[in-house]
Amino acid sequence: MVARERWGIVLGGGSAAVSLALLWGFTVDDAWITARVAHHLAVGVGYRFNPDGAVVDAVTPLGFAHLLALFARPDPLAAFTAARVLGALAWLAAASWLGRKLGSMGQRAWRFAPLGLSAISVPLGSWAGAGMETGLVTALATLSLAESAWAPLAAGLCAAWRPELAPWAMALGIGTALARRRAPGPALLGLALAIAPMTLVALCRVLAFGTAMPLAALAKPSGLDAGLHYAGSACLLTALPVLALAPGVLRHLPAHVVAVGVAALVHFGAVAMAGGDWMPSFRLVVPVLPGWVLVGAAVAERAAAWATMLRLLPALGLSLLLWRDVGLASRHIVRQRTTLIESGRTALAGARRIATLDAGWVGVATRAHVVDVAGVTDPTIALLPGGHTSKRLDDAFLERREVDAVVALWDYRRGGWFRQNDARLAELARAGGFTAGPELPLAGSSYAYRVFRR
Repeated sequence: MVARERWGIVLGGGSAAVSLALLWGFTVDDAWITARVAHHLAVGVGYRFNPDGAVVDAVTPLGFAHLLALFARPDPLAAFTAARVLGALAWLAAASWLGRKLGSMGQRAWRFAPLGLSAISVPLGSWAGAGMETGLVTALATLSLAESAWAPLAAGLCAAWRPELAPWAMALGIGTALARRRAPGPALLGLALAIAPMTLVALCRVLAFGTAMPLAALAKPSGLDAGLHYAGSACLLTALPVLALAPGVLRHLPAHVVAVGVAALVHFGAVAMAGGDWMPSFRLVVPVLPGWVLVGAAVAERAAAWATMLRLLPALGLSLLLWRDVGLASRHIVRQRTTLIESGRTALAGARRIATLDAGWVGVATRAHVVDVAGVTDPTIALLPGGHTSKRLDDAFLERREVDAVVALWDYRRGGWFRQNDARLAELARAGGFTAGPELPLAGSSYAYRVFRR
């Protein structure tokens, strides 16, 4: 290993470590859903979100909860911690490998500039340690950038866990194979390696749940307008694609790098068609960001220093803009949720069936049956008309579901309920004779959960 490759390992691993340290406090409610399912697997309840409920496709990456179950026997919090550590370690290792690859790509120090940008990347730092599968998927996506005949298999594994990555995996498998050997045989092999894992997972999902489509795709419908806005915003605010805006240089890049860039562009199109995502910091595009690091490094190796700086400055500005809007608040979410879970255990003590939009933290705070009004863990609710937070709940919803507690989110800054179905749940609770219980503030924010008990 030459010195520049060793420097690349240090810089790559260091960039991942910095972003993880800056954003280690980030998570989302869905991570707690996975943790609860993993705990139930570990203690023998089965692949269920509710102990007394049906086997249900509550975790999109099929197999992720089984992996976490190895660490989840004590409680869901143990599964959550394991998911965060595994994601962080995977991204640290993959970023170190990526740094070594950048080190071998040339002689100019400017080629390491994208690693500096990734060190302050809110999306990479947030999602690698969020407690979801994104850190592991991003690590696999990074390894798929290798110039190897087997690299498309890593991309295929990504698509098996994140279905929206399927077009990217296929484009990368074909493109990198053609870049390596301009013949149809290797291209077909690359395509086969990319689609085999997701085909197998789809078959398993059909056998287990009766449909190849993940439940979350039904629960969270979206439109093309939202998808185009999401993809366009992601392309700018993740900042790394900006480093590839060098038309005069792109035609001189190695064919393998061009294939990586084309596949990344295909993914932005796929995300737009999928309707985007409600989660912050552009989760759906995070796995392809290491590809943009590679493309940006190849551009910097060939471009004039002044041109690289000219691209780096607006990219830095966009990164700081995302820090202002999302990053600063993201650093405290784990602490907020942990405190919320502790207070929720007391407020929800004795409840048997709890209706809420935020099934994740509620499911960790109590062992009661959680009626997931968002439909992420409940196929019957997922199929109801309406969006993710606006399912049409009829007047008998709480009675039919035998709900004896409701948890809804209030926004003091707006002076109203945060989402449409928070308001609907509160309306149904009052109409059903529920009594307003304790209020659970979300520390450091204008939000508070209000509890209604029958």
